[in-house]
Amino acid sequence: MCDDTVLKQGLDELMLDYTDEQLSKLHTYYERMVEVNKVMNLTAITEYEEVCVKHWLDSVSLVKALLPKELNKPLRVIDVGTGAGFPGVPLKIFFPQWKIMLLDSLGKRVKFLEQVTTELGLTDVTCIHGRAEELGRQPDYREKYDLCVSRAVTKMASLTELCLPFVAVGGALIAYKSADSDAEINEAAKAIRLMGGTIENREKFTVPCSDYGRCLAVVRKTASTDRKYPRGGGKPMNAPILGA
Repeated sequence: MCDDTVLKQGLDELMLDYTDEQLSKLHTYYERMVEVNKVMNLTAITEYEEVCVKHWLDSVSLVKALLPKELNKPLRVIDVGTGAGFPGVPLKIFFPQWKIMLLDSLGKRVKFLEQVTTELGLTDVTCIHGRAEELGRQPDYREKYDLCVSRAVTKMASLTELCLPFVAVGGALIAYKSADSDAEINEAAKAIRLMGGTIENREKFTVPCSDYGRCLAVVRKTASTDRKYPRGGGKPMNAPILGA
């Protein structure tokens, strides 16, 4: 039996309403994740309370970076480098009106996501196996999303080049960064500008029920991304665009 004391406390702190059905979906998600984790590396965090804090609450802390009127819209969202489904799946559970695409480069993880989102009864969720630097150049995905989210452990300059091409003008990229990421964000200024973006906000806080400092870097898309981006051949990761 899952003890949701910490989870409920964190959701209350985030002023995020929840139902028993939503908590039940998280229980099922947790059970399947731990089960599959025995044969495939999905997460190093498997103790329930720790998952509640470091995966569930951290994912939905996105509410700190968006206005209520934005949260309530039927946003088109892409989660780049979603891994085991963070932050995309928890966000879908709490914001069922969102249309979410979960993108990951590992086919086995995508298969897990397809199975678990089906079991959870989540609709308007698409799980895609692919590389962001390739899909970001394809018309079906390029500049089609209101919001791009990513908890991927990737430098901000690289993340910007990989993610911002997916975002429609007027939309935003929200990157989950550590609280001490100012230098990393600053060195991504040139990449952000070249991709048609501008830093709108750096929302800093402590993840509820923890001492983990988090920064949500909000990059607003103000102009279309030049067709030459993202670069291919692994360049966004191996030769990031740095500088002011």
